[in-house]
Amino acid sequence: MGEIRTLFAKIKELDRKVVIVFLSVAILQTISWYYTSRRFFRYNIFDSLQDNPHIYLIEYLYWFIGDFFTFFILPVLIVKFLLKEKIKNYGITFGDYKAGIKISLIFLSIMLPLIWFASALPEFSAAYPQLKTTIDSWNVFFIFELGLFIYLVAWEFAWRGFMLFGLEEKFGYYAIFIQMIPFLILHNGKPVLEAFGAIIAGLALGILAYRTRSIFYCVLTHACVMFSIDFISILRYRADNYGVGIISLIHVFKQIF
Repeated sequence: MGEIRTLFAKIKELDRKVVIVFLSVAILQTISWYYTSRRFFRYNIFDSLQDNPHIYLIEYLYWFIGDFFTFFILPVLIVKFLLKEKIKNYGITFGDYKAGIKISLIFLSIMLPLIWFASALPEFSAAYPQLKTTIDSWNVFFIFELGLFIYLVAWEFAWRGFMLFGLEEKFGYYAIFIQMIPFLILHNGKPVLEAFGAIIAGLALGILAYRTRSIFYCVLTHACVMFSIDFISILRYRADNYGVGIISLIHVFKQIF
């Protein structure tokens, strides 16, 4: 009984807000994996729609919209009704827009050349574009990217909004490192360079959100990076060119026209 009393005494000493944020992240990720993921769609819905020519696009849209509910709508409700705080305190604000735009442009000026070189690697050409049917249809491509943008709003809010700002009061700048860990873990299975790059990207995006007090610039940079990866991968496939020189660059981008 003494051990139990000690345990409950320790529990009472815990920071309520920190406990809610940590438990919420664990629960939300579990909901995502079991109910709003492509995995759930494949096991429970796919067969009933397998004759639809856009079945794989529908699969991705289910994931994107489902995770928007899981990682955006539910955390917003938690902030409003459990934590009883203002949403703007969790990054839903333009914050320091001058710094946000400036840092985003610097980030993209570094990332875009890296994407060009990475897209020439076999492991990247095998993984991207994520939805292979986008190769043959720009309409499908833009619908997919719109869905991906919606997903990234939720993704950034979950880690750079809800988790980062939810833990900031207790952990300060260390919250940037804490939110990077699940971000990295959820990149497992990606090409190895992308997975290791997620460590740097997770920290950089965390710093960007912390500095600007907003998730919007994280959404902007993340969405531009993902759009560029898919877009360049499609152009390379259509041109059948995986070189990295100027001639290859010109040849690949001629596919736009």
